[in-house]
Amino acid sequence: MDTNGTLEHDGETEPTQKQQPAFDNVDITSPDDENENDIFESAIQEPLSPVLEDVPTDETGDTFIEIVVADPQKVGDGMGSYLAYKVSTKTNILKFKKRQFFTMRRFSDFLGLHDLLVSKYLRMGRIIPPAPEKNIIGTTKVRMGSQPQAEAGAGVNLEWIENRRASLERFLNRVAQHPVLCQDTDFVNFLESDQELPRAVNTAALSGAGVMRLFNKVGETVNKITYKMDENDPWFNDKISEVETIDAHMQKLHSAIKALVSHRKELATLTGGVAKSAALLSTCEEHTGLSQALSQLADVEEKVELLRSEQANSDLYILSETIKDYIGLFGAIKDVFHERVKVFQNWQHAQMQLTKKRENKAKLELQDRRDKLEFAQKEVEEWEGKVQRCQKEFDNISSEIKKEMERFELARARDFKSTIIKYLEDQMAHQQQQMRYWEAIVPVARDIA
Repeated sequence: MDTNGTLEHDGETEPTQKQQPAFDNVDITSPDDENENDIFESAIQEPLSPVLEDVPTDETGDTFIEIVVADPQKVGDGMGSYLAYKVSTKTNILKFKKRQFFTMRRFSDFLGLHDLLVSKYLRMGRIIPPAPEKNIIGTTKVRMGSQPQAEAGAGVNLEWIENRRASLERFLNRVAQHPVLCQDTDFVNFLESDQELPRAVNTAALSGAGVMRLFNKVGETVNKITYKMDENDPWFNDKISEVETIDAHMQKLHSAIKALVSHRKELATLTGGVAKSAALLSTCEEHTGLSQALSQLADVEEKVELLRSEQANSDLYILSETIKDYIGLFGAIKDVFHERVKVFQNWQHAQMQLTKKRENKAKLELQDRRDKLEFAQKEVEEWEGKVQRCQKEFDNISSEIKKEMERFELARARDFKSTIIKYLEDQMAHQQQQMRYWEAIVPVARDIA
């Protein structure tokens, strides 16, 4: 086992190097970088998780955490097999026992971590980065593949696997950049532990629990549509409208970029066809100068084909996946806003119950039912306490959402600036390289006698 590692697998070889989309011909420098009462009781009696202190640092005062997800490996055979990923971490946050370590995690472990974070922090108003989506078809193809375990690294270089690997890496790094989530015990254990994690519940795509969770999500969606809270804070009205608008434009932009990727790949294929045709024509041409020019043209077209394929990868991995991530993040923001509505509903329910208890107490007083007055008074006091707790919880989640949105907007601006600069530099580098290819063939064409 590597001195920096934290996990060994019996009979497994050391993972191969991380696979990334190649941009071989271009030197690109990236920029710096239930019962109604039961439901109600659970909502108001469970104590909120304490607010964690600022991230502890080393003596320099500078913190960093860098997480890399790499080397997908097929473990096992048949329908019981799965892909495991090497999760490597470098950090100086004192919450972690080591400064550099790695472990192996399967896809369901990532989904389980996301569910744990949602269960602990969503009710507090924190924005939980969304986990990557399941891919039933891609997973089935890998499970039914015939590659032996030792050669799995060479057999899983499918595009969707690279997309998933990159998505998992972005998910962990987004969690790591959150000042509270990065210190969560489950998150630290996910990165550091050399033990297999307990099998996550509700992560199987076709399990009964997964189907039930789908029905629950449908119910939640219907509730979001049918219930509208009378909003007294104009900030939330404006922010919800803004989120809806940006999300809609993000959806359109993502669809357009997906179409661009498809067209670039098709253009690359057609360019390859031109190269082959020009090469064949050069072998049939009797005129020496023209034959040489056609041969040079075929060579340039082959290089341009590669450049256009790399541009398609740039569209996909740099721009499209970032937009897709933010579509998921805006979905997480909507979940936080809806959680606030649920807290408000609990508050209103408590007020309604308090009114009923007070009316019941008044009736007993009119009837002079002294034997039940004491119990009725206790019920009134109990619901008065619940109303106060619910109101406090509503005020807390409203305040926390505002802080989370401020942090999110700053991070989004930085992220998009970095992504756009990197994307533009990449596209410019490819265009400049293409110009050099075409300029090199001009003298050959002019020399044709």
